Parts: sequence; structure tokens; C-alpha cells
Amino acid sequence: MMIINLIGLVLIALIVWWFWLYKPAKAVDASADNITVVVNNGIYQPSRIKVFEGKKTTLQFLRKDGSPCAATVLFPAFEISEELPLNANKTIELPSMLTGEYLFHCPMKMYTGTLIVEKE
Repeated sequence: MMIINLIGLVLIALIVWWFWLYKPAKAVDASADNITVVVNNGIYQPSRIKVFEGKKTTLQFLRKDGSPCAATVLFPAFEISEELPLNANKTIELPSMLTGEYLFHCPMKMYTGTLIVEKE
């Protein structure tokens, strides 16, 4: 009985950490390097990408995950939907954006990422 209670407390602590305490990794600056977003193990890596306002952005996606959900990436704010081939790079051109945060995700939103658009 004591072990079950301990497991329950650990699970509660994990849920609290995941939903309220977890801080996402620092955003990667897309202007400095040619950014490749790797799609693997249920995540986009990097999942937070910083770009500058008013500039078109090019992202490379490399899908290593065979999951059908990972096969498509959506940028709903720009009405972009692209198929990601397995183990091959896919270039996605994004239009110039206004300051703000824009989500990108798979159709079921299991894989999620954020474009952070800032002024230069």
C-alpha cells in the first residue's frame, strides 16, 4: 500500500512539473545559422526558433520518426501544410512575419514548436 502511495505522489509531482514548472529550452536564433528542425521521438528539435520581424525565413525539416503524425507539419497562421519525407530534408519557406509567437505542429498537435518573431 505504501509503495502505491509513493508512486502516486511521484506521478503527481511529475504532472505538476510538466504542466506548471517546466520551462522550455531557450529559443534558437534562425538568422545566425541554417536551422534544421529534427523530427524524432515525438518532438521537434529545436522546438523554439527565434526569427526577426519582416524577414522571410527558411527552415529545413529532417524527419527521422516513422510515425504517421510526424509526416506533416502545419503552420496554421500562414495556412502552410507540408509533407515531411522520412530521412530526407524538406525546405519550408515562411513569409515575413509580424512580432509575436506562431505555433507549428503535426495534425494531432502531438509534435509542437513555436516561432518567436522579434524586432531586430
